[in-house]
Amino acid sequence: MAQRDVVFPSGRQALYERNRYSPAIRSNGFLFVSGQVGSREDGSPEPDLEAQARLAFDNLNAVLAAAGCTFADVVDVTLFVVDPESRLDTLMKVLPDYWGEAPYPTLTGVGVTWLSGFAFEIKVVAMLPEPDQP
Repeated sequence: MAQRDVVFPSGRQALYERNRYSPAIRSNGFLFVSGQVGSREDGSPEPDLEAQARLAFDNLNAVLAAAGCTFADVVDVTLFVVDPESRLDTLMKVLPDYWGEAPYPTLTGVGVTWLSGFAFEIKVVAMLPEPDQP
């Protein structure tokens, strides 16, 4: 089995190791990013929904940056939302601040019943930048 090419954002490796998963894996020109939530440095949820969503995007952007990517490289997004009927308007208000300009990535939204104390999680697949050609 090939060694996984793991990407860790600065300052959060202990949190990922404690929870026994990788924040992102590089494979065949893509970056597969684990679901990111609006967790504070200690891993606890940010209580305010809008602030939690912004923090989830900030955490996502830190993982992307650690791999040399930005949200512009994202091709596929999956959003997980607890009680989407009451929360979707707030979340959709936050998206444009991070989404960038069209063309947008693909999007799948999933309503869930539990996210370990969080209301929102975002999982993405991004294209890795092509290495500089000699």
